[in-house]
Amino acid sequence: KMDVVNWAKHMYKVLNEREQDIARSLLAGSAKDWDQYKMMVGEARGLSFAKEEIKALLENNADDIEDLISS
Repeated sequence: KMDVVNWAKHMYKVLNEREQDIARSLLAGSAKDWDQYKMMVGEARGLSFAKEEIKALLENNADDIEDLISS
């Protein structure tokens, strides 16, 4: 059974990996057109927002949030 803290840590890592994948793609110029570029940037913004919300949730349940999300 996965508790809320472990679930939040897992989701933070999944979202962070996807955000990094998008950033690498954008830096490599992988967007084939303006619409795809806007879509990728929009997804990255959504991921960033979700990560911050998860981080805030975890901060209410842990003293050292940076250690928690990196573990």
